[in-house]
Amino acid sequence: MASGSTFSVIGADVTIKGDISASADLHIDGTIEGDIACASLVQGEKSSIHGAVTAESARLAGKVSGSITARELVILKTAHIDGDVHYDALTIEQGAQVDGRFAPNARTAVKAVPTSAEAAE
Repeated sequence: MASGSTFSVIGADVTIKGDISASADLHIDGTIEGDIACASLVQGEKSSIHGAVTAESARLAGKVSGSITARELVILKTAHIDGDVHYDALTIEQGAQVDGRFAPNARTAVKAVPTSAEAAE
C-alpha cells in the first residue's frame, strides 16, 4: 500500500481519552482528550481537542485547548484556539479566535549538537 494515501476518520459521536499517533492523515469530527501526532490533520467545526497537536499540516475548524505545532497551519473562521501556535506557514481566516502566542518553528538544525568526533577536534 502506498504511504500517504490512507486516512482515518474519527466520527462526531466518538470521544477518545488518550494520545493519538498516526502516520496517516487524520480527520477528526469527534472529541479528543489527549495529544495528537499525525502527518496531516483536518478538524471539523464541531470537533474538540484537549491536548497538544503536532502535524506536518493542520486545518483546524473546531475547538483546540492546547499547543499546536505544524509546518503548514490553516485556522478557519469557525476555530477557537486556546494555546500557543508554532508554524512554518500560517493562514488565519477572519473571525477565527486564538488565545495564545504565535511563533515560527525553531530552526534547530542550525544549532546541531556536535558529534563526539567533532567535539574532539
